[in-house]
Amino acid sequence: MAGPIPASLLPDTSTLSESDVVVGGVSLRDLAATYGTPLFVYDEATLRSRCREAASVFDDGVAFASKSFLCGAMARLAFEEGLCIDVSTGGELDIVLRSGVPASRVILHGNNKSHDELERALAAGVHRVIVDNFDEIDRLRALVGPTSPLHCLVRVTPGVEAHTHEFVRTGQEDTKFGFSVATGDARRAISLLREMPGLTVHGVHAHIGSQIFDVGGYRETMTILADFTKDDDFDELCVGGGLGVAYVEGESAPSIHEWGDAIRETAKKVGLSSSVRLLAEPGRAVVAQAGVTLYLVGAVKPVSARTYVAVDGGMSDNPRPVLYGSGYEAFDVEHPMAERPVPVRLVGKHCESGDVLIDEAWLPAASGVGSVIATPVTGAYGYSMASNYNRVPRPAVVFVANGTAREVLRRETFDDLARLEVD
Repeated sequence: MAGPIPASLLPDTSTLSESDVVVGGVSLRDLAATYGTPLFVYDEATLRSRCREAASVFDDGVAFASKSFLCGAMARLAFEEGLCIDVSTGGELDIVLRSGVPASRVILHGNNKSHDELERALAAGVHRVIVDNFDEIDRLRALVGPTSPLHCLVRVTPGVEAHTHEFVRTGQEDTKFGFSVATGDARRAISLLREMPGLTVHGVHAHIGSQIFDVGGYRETMTILADFTKDDDFDELCVGGGLGVAYVEGESAPSIHEWGDAIRETAKKVGLSSSVRLLAEPGRAVVAQAGVTLYLVGAVKPVSARTYVAVDGGMSDNPRPVLYGSGYEAFDVEHPMAERPVPVRLVGKHCESGDVLIDEAWLPAASGVGSVIATPVTGAYGYSMASNYNRVPRPAVVFVANGTAREVLRRETFDDLARLEVD
């Protein structure tokens, strides 16, 4: 038995009535009817609020981690609110530049940047490249010079074990990312880069993992970075991203402001110069709560152990439950204030027994075939990790604000899926 969906899991502008939920001044029922389902709905006010929060608590150069959710509209929004955009592939770089965000506000990541990706980034004039390995340093030697300068940070692994899923830990020694502080590789990388004409090393970058609820790991990371760089006269330190968000009732997470305050307090405690810019890369913390996914129920199947409720999306638009066992809540858009006494397994339409969105969801007794079911806190790593498994087109994405909805990504069609076929 569960009560009504907690308002704390919904976008900031949400209002609930007996028969609908309004986000950004727009009815979720109307959105489902107008744009169809599955549908990603983002509250623009929540997105902007989180971006402003990050810009206010960190220094200039704080970046939106675009892998969490990227389209042209999102890149422009984050830029408008004062953030840089961090990208990790040529494709991400391409769409950010196409969106009109200046290259001078773009930060290039990646553990295997190709020659072409580095060449385009340098030609465009990106703000920073985060250097990850010695092979990349070799590639940069052929590209960087007095007439083609580069500003960079060096990605280091601080040896911090984040308390999160093993697939999203990145700060420990056994990782594909960055140079180890403990082995001396990080110090060697800095020395090699500083010898390169035209290249400026501004500092170091670390990222210890994702969906982290305890700021203690960030405090430890800042302490290690400050000690490691105390004699380098750097002007930037970046603690990466990974701040967690609450996905289900009963969870809580630090705010972006609390996260930033912890970083600043630690920097002051360890004696870091106030002239050093303190940076971070929030992604999930910016977009997750802003997003809601709408589905249409197509089948209800009671079996001996449970009741399966099948919707028209699934693992193709939200693979996180399959990949990480991630938990979510669900509610009926037409009965958002009703008690949710019925336990169901919310599943998708894909030809996989593991296509489970929520292992044990709670819905009102009135929910059934034809109901529009919403899963909140789906703004991060849903659309960005979406696939066309079983040749299912990816959903549309709409932004809502001040009573108006605008489609920022249209729904894929079968013609789109066939576009790459070669006769």
